[in-house]
Amino acid sequence: MITDLKPQIFNRIKEDKKKYEELTKWVYKRLEPVISPLGLDFVDRFRHYFSSIDNTISKRILNASHFYATRWEFDIIERANPTGYEIPEIRSFLQKKQEKHYDLTGIQQLALFQKYRNFIDLCGQLRFQYRWSHLNMIPRTSVLGHMLLVAILSYLFSRDIGACPKRCFNNYFTGLFHDLPEVLTRDIISPVKRSIEGLDSLIKAYEKEQMDQEVFNLIPPEWHDEMRTFTEDEFTSIVYVDHQVVTTDTETISREYNKDVFNPRDGEMVKAVDDLTAYVETYCSLENGVKSPDLLEARQSISRKYKDLTIGGIPFPDIFSYFKVYTSATREA
Repeated sequence: MITDLKPQIFNRIKEDKKKYEELTKWVYKRLEPVISPLGLDFVDRFRHYFSSIDNTISKRILNASHFYATRWEFDIIERANPTGYEIPEIRSFLQKKQEKHYDLTGIQQLALFQKYRNFIDLCGQLRFQYRWSHLNMIPRTSVLGHMLLVAILSYLFSRDIGACPKRCFNNYFTGLFHDLPEVLTRDIISPVKRSIEGLDSLIKAYEKEQMDQEVFNLIPPEWHDEMRTFTEDEFTSIVYVDHQVVTTDTETISREYNKDVFNPRDGEMVKAVDDLTAYVETYCSLENGVKSPDLLEARQSISRKYKDLTIGGIPFPDIFSYFKVYTSATREA
C-alpha cells in the first residue's frame, strides 16, 4: 500500500509514533475490504499485528529477514554501479541495520558460514528464473514469486479449513519450497515431461540427486528431513503415525489427523493452489492482451481438471470461476 514511499521517508515516519499510527490506520482501512472475507479472527490478528509496537522475537526475525533481503539486492546493484548516486549512504545505512541484528543467531550464522550465504544465493537465483519461458507472457512471473504466492494461498486456505498450527506450517513451507529443485533443472514444461514415457520420473530422480549434491550440503543436517518433505513428493497428502509416513487425503486429515502430533501436510491442496496460481498467471496475461494457442490450452486444461473438484471443503470450481477472461465487447456490453 505504501510501496511508492522511499525507505528513508518511511523510516522517518516510523520514528514519529503518532504519524506512524495514522499511516497504519490508513493502510488498514484500504485493506479491510480485501481481508474481511478471511474471517473476524484473521482480521483481528492482522490489525493487532500492525498496531502493536511490542518487539517480539518473531518481529525481530522478520525485520532481520527484511534487512537481509534488502542487503542481498543492494549487493547486486552495487556491483553493477559501485559509484552510483547514494551508494555510499545506502551501504552505511545497511551496515548500521545489520549491527542492530547481530544478537540473532541467524544473522550470526550468515556472517560466519559461507555455505548458508550460498544457500540464500541459490534460492535467490529463482528471482531471475521465469515461468512459462517458452511463451510471451505479460507480466513475467518469476519462479520465486510463484512459490511465494502458492505459500501464501496455501496458508490462507489452511486457516479457512481450520488446520492445526503444524498443518498450516507444513502447507506454507511446502508451497514456499515446492519448486526449489528448478534452480538446478530450470522450468521444464508439462508437455515436455509427458512427451516421452518415463521422462517425468527420470527428471524427478535427477532433481533428487542434484538436491542431495547441491542443496543439502548447504543447510544444517537437522533441516534435511523437513526440506525433503517440502521438495520431494510435495503434492502427496501425508501424516505421521508412530513415526511412519502414511499417505492419505485432505478430508481424512481434517476428520482424523488434524493435530500437531500427526505432523499433517495437505499435498493435494497445495497442488490445487499451485494450479490455481498458474491459472491466474494465464488470466493476467490474457487480460493484458497476450494470447497464444499454448496459453489457451494450458488454461483450459487446468479449468477442466478442477471443474467439479472440492478439496477439504474448499470449492475450487467457484474460485476458478472468478478468473474469467472477458473480451472488450463483453466489457462494453
